Amino acid sequence: MTTATQCPFVARSLPGDGTPLTPSPTLAAWRDEAAFVPLDFQDGHEGLVATRYDAVRSVLEDPRFSMRPGRMPVGPDGAGSGDSAAVPLEAAGDLDEAGQRSDALNLLNLDGEVHSKLRRAVTARFSVRQARSREPWIQAMIAREIERLRTLDRDIDVWRDYAQPISARTHCHVIGIPEHHYETFVALFVEESTAQQKYDFIRALLEERKNNPGEDVITDLLNNPDLDRIEVEGLLRLLMGAGRDSVAYLIATASVALLTNPEQLGTLRADAEKIRPAVEEFMRVGAMFVTLFARTALEDVEIDGTTIPAGTSVSVSPVAANRDPEHWEQPEEFDVERDAFGHLGFGHGIHGCIGQQVARVEIREALTDLLASFPNLALVDAEQLTPQPFAHPVAVYEAGHVLVRLGED
Repeated sequence: MTTATQCPFVARSLPGDGTPLTPSPTLAAWRDEAAFVPLDFQDGHEGLVATRYDAVRSVLEDPRFSMRPGRMPVGPDGAGSGDSAAVPLEAAGDLDEAGQRSDALNLLNLDGEVHSKLRRAVTARFSVRQARSREPWIQAMIAREIERLRTLDRDIDVWRDYAQPISARTHCHVIGIPEHHYETFVALFVEESTAQQKYDFIRALLEERKNNPGEDVITDLLNNPDLDRIEVEGLLRLLMGAGRDSVAYLIATASVALLTNPEQLGTLRADAEKIRPAVEEFMRVGAMFVTLFARTALEDVEIDGTTIPAGTSVSVSPVAANRDPEHWEQPEEFDVERDAFGHLGFGHGIHGCIGQQVARVEIREALTDLLASFPNLALVDAEQLTPQPFAHPVAVYEAGHVLVRLGED
């Protein structure tokens, strides 16, 4: 048995020479080296990173690890690129007192019963059954987006022109944001805005929806007697800001994967039903998170023969775990007929992606309609084919523009 802090390795920063479909070879080298290797964090902490599939799953499902403190790994430039003291996706700025209290209830920061209580309040709307019930609405919405693409007399950016509107509209539909607020939602949660502007929107929306219930998350939260207003606002801020970009990223990245692998594209064109299980392969090879938010050991924890001392923060890499040859055959190959269930593209454990069932429907339907509507679809250029800066300090790949020619002629 070894103790992680006694490993004879020098701590290191995350590599920046990878792309969504071709991760940095450094991750594979670390995976070969040990279950856990040293990693520097922005606050000076010397922690660890896990890249092996079994080790990653073990950390994510072990309650002896906490989401606090919200440490961020050192990026490829050798320095921190964001606020390492907190997990929220943008700085709170001059938030009022109520907003600061709501921000403290971010599910990504919480553990134990407080986390379980807040998560239970929203999970019902993201079940498999609920996702299936949303399919007709999602299909009709995507059909309208396809028709809108036909009106654009230029090359199409799958990321901005197609994937982002689909994910934003579905987000609004499931959460319960009325259509007349769609443009405001985009301005605040897709584009740049302050935390206070987000909370002002959420509060006005809650007042509007009190007497206008629906089959959505907002109605559930307003009717939940176990939640106070601060908790409701905090949950909505997280839900409005999280997950939407991940869905849009996967639609864009899966499009690149298919358009640069004609044999795999041909397989799906020949049998459209194969896209259902293929979504899991898209998630496996195109995972967005190089590392997830770090977990910190609350006590000494032994995993795979390694003792992780109490207080040690561990980042885990879905990107590396999804290509672990000990778990996957020929892991570097993109194969739409592979059984890729069990991938970690949606995370794992109690902090796994709440909206993953709805996300599967969005990704599947968006790609099905795009391929069926434009049989001569061709890739013009994709920024993500070359390394880009991470989109967030936690180490998230950027989708970048994905320019395609519809080729309707």
